Amino acid sequence: MALTPSTMLPLGTKAPEFDLLDTVSGNRFNFQDIKGEKGTVVMFICNHCPFVIHVNEELVRLANDYRVTGFGFVAISSNDVGAYNQDGPRYMSRVADRNDYPFPYLYDETQEIAKAYDAACTPDFYVFDSEDELVYRGQLDDSRPKNGIPLTGRSIREALDALLGNKEVPKNQKPSMGCGIKWK
Repeated sequence: MALTPSTMLPLGTKAPEFDLLDTVSGNRFNFQDIKGEKGTVVMFICNHCPFVIHVNEELVRLANDYRVTGFGFVAISSNDVGAYNQDGPRYMSRVADRNDYPFPYLYDETQEIAKAYDAACTPDFYVFDSEDELVYRGQLDDSRPKNGIPLTGRSIREALDALLGNKEVPKNQKPSMGCGIKWK
């Protein structure tokens, strides 16, 4: 596994639109379908990455804690399933079920959406405000597999709490780190 950091899409970027298949429900979702009244969290993840596996429990907890406050959540997998079959839609729905994902898990077959978001790794996180402008991108928190730091979601929770409190989201943001997206 090659450790890859986020590329840090510029703050203020408007949320790129998408229209992708949800591997659990079989429905298609676009950004407007999943956006929340207070803001929206877009997560690029995959099934096999040890960094994603490490944070899955916190992703579920985070979404469950903040969906009720007006935030929308979505996860997108953009990996090349020709090279990484375990990241394909059939397996995505199993992972979503096993982890009780409370958000759609969308499949970006063409990888166009990952490119539009300038996503580089899994996991990679983006928080948009109620006007669909990027206010946070980067890490979930400082926890990584085997580094002994507890999983809290602190970095994203601070951004979401700032939006809830009508405060400015801190501009000093750390990139996420994980497996590089598997490009075709």
